Amino acid sequence: MICFVIYGMCSPSCITRLIRNAGYADPAACVENIEYHPERRLDREQILRLASCTYLQEAHNVIILGATGAGKTYLACALGMAASRSFYSVRYIRLPDLLVEISVARANGTYRDYMKKLKKEKLLILDEWLLYSLKEAEARDVLELVEARNKVASTIFCSQYDTSEWHENLFDPTLADAICDRIIYNAYTIQIEGESMRKRKGIPE
Repeated sequence: MICFVIYGMCSPSCITRLIRNAGYADPAACVENIEYHPERRLDREQILRLASCTYLQEAHNVIILGATGAGKTYLACALGMAASRSFYSVRYIRLPDLLVEISVARANGTYRDYMKKLKKEKLLILDEWLLYSLKEAEARDVLELVEARNKVASTIFCSQYDTSEWHENLFDPTLADAICDRIIYNAYTIQIEGESMRKRKGIPE
């Protein structure tokens, strides 16, 4: 399906398709509804700049850090939605699910095609980033992915752990250095503070 731009107007059906294909965890998320409570310490100007999608044109990454329930997933999906509305391809996936999909692709002989497809996504959102320690094969797959996307496309990483703690979950120091070097030094970082948004809204953890 081809998306047409006519006199500055874009096809609504194309946006709908892009949003559907992205597989957002929260398809209702949008930048306009982000809550800037003082205790969250969110930089409104930074988020609005990211929502303009300039970082996608520059192939920079975004790292969103915060405790469980802080709203990392919502913020990532909101930025993804801004990208979809600007006609960029987006894919949202939890890292544990991604590793399963990679394993299945390797088993059925479609590994290279699958990794090539991931490389083509203009924005990849990896939620639950390094929630648990990776095995060697998983760490090597992650390295191949971040290497393929390095300076070519953007990735949003949502993590409970500060970047200084990532090494512990990346199997060994050599792989950890290679992976982190391709992510951290090319990224904008958002740290979400404050109490759980689920608690604030009365949603069970």
